[in-house]
Amino acid sequence: MGFKAVEAIDIDFEKFLAYLRSKTRVFMDIDDDQYYITHTDGYWRVQDCSKLNDKGRFTDCTDLVTTMSELVEFPWRDGRSIHDMFPQATFYESIQEGWEM
Repeated sequence: MGFKAVEAIDIDFEKFLAYLRSKTRVFMDIDDDQYYITHTDGYWRVQDCSKLNDKGRFTDCTDLVTTMSELVEFPWRDGRSIHDMFPQATFYESIQEGWEM
């Protein structure tokens, strides 16, 4: 779990895919909701930043999938995928814990 950067990432969908493949985690804001897209323990998932589990971590709001391609096309928010919502979403770098600015 990282910390959300202040500045938004300004990229198109194809560059977003490359970014996510490289960094493996990013914050996504859409409407008034905030999500954390991440690859951990061999699985891709989207997590709801407004709901914490008993360990103080964001809760999963998608099924766990093995490929990034599956994740970006998986319909999870009102039947829409990350790909569907991309034009309305704002993305932010995930700064990892212990990282010095």
